[in-house]
Amino acid sequence: MLESLAQTPYAVWVRESLWGWPLSLTVHAFGTAAVLGLAFVIGLRLMGLFRSITYVALVQLIPVTWIAVVFQALSGSSLWMTKPHQYVADVMFLFKISFVIAGIILTYIFYGALKREAARWDAEGKVSPFALRVGALSVLAWCFVTVCGRLTAYLGSLYTS
Repeated sequence: MLESLAQTPYAVWVRESLWGWPLSLTVHAFGTAAVLGLAFVIGLRLMGLFRSITYVALVQLIPVTWIAVVFQALSGSSLWMTKPHQYVADVMFLFKISFVIAGIILTYIFYGALKREAARWDAEGKVSPFALRVGALSVLAWCFVTVCGRLTAYLGSLYTS
């Protein structure tokens, strides 16, 4: 089944065309930069930096983050389709996917708390301990996604023949 997926016209185009791989990789890199950058801005605000940014204002970043996650998923799927048999056997890639799932879940939980509690945080001048923990774990998960993704690319090239 994986081999037939790798031989679809789209996967062949991504793998063998002049623009397929670079375009998919560029979209994936921009998606990663957006998700990680927004996670850091929000995380640093939770830790007390950027006090001029209200917690309520951070709610506006939620849709942008989810759009970036969708771009990552679509472009990542395009890259994965080119050699799925190699990726499913790559331990670092499996770690990356595990952290992607954890990052999505933690981000969803944190953004729910942000939407519900941001006005109270602004009024009290502090974030709830639960939201602080979940927000920090979300940032860490996305950091691990990035590191594991880079290691997949670098270490994976050692295994290709």
